[in-house]
Parts: sequence; C-alpha cells; structure tokens
Amino acid sequence: MILPAEKELRAVLARFAQARIEHDVRPTGRTSRDLEDSTYTLCVMTGARTVEQALLAADALLERYGTDRMSSSPKDETLAA
Repeated sequence: MILPAEKELRAVLARFAQARIEHDVRPTGRTSRDLEDSTYTLCVMTGARTVEQALLAADALLERYGTDRMSSSPKDETLAA
C-alpha cells in the first residue's frame, strides 16, 4: 500500500468529520452523499474496508508520522554544540 501524505490524510479526516457532523445534525441527500464520499476516500486512502478500520488505520499512520518526525529532528545536544 502506498502511504498517504500526512497533510492529505489530515484533510480527508477533517472532511469526514465535517460530513459526519453535518449529516448527524441535519441529514439530507447532500450530507449523505458527502459522508459516503468522504468515507470511501478515507477507506481507499488507508486500505480499509470499513470506516471503523479506516479511522484506526489513520490514527496509527498519524502516530507513525509523529514518531518519524520526532526521530528525525535534531537532538538538543547537537543544537548546543
């Protein structure tokens, strides 16, 4: 699986969250389509079959991105030298 860029993953998660909120508050045909579209995109992006799996995969990817960022940042000792 090709890993999505962090920025794109965060954008899709935000789009999914907004669609979910709008659909839960005031369900219409448009909000239903927006939710379906964002769910599908999130599932494809994470390689998951369900939205629950996609959200878990997205959380794991974001944690990985954070860990990678922390391990590649310069150490305090090198900044003091």
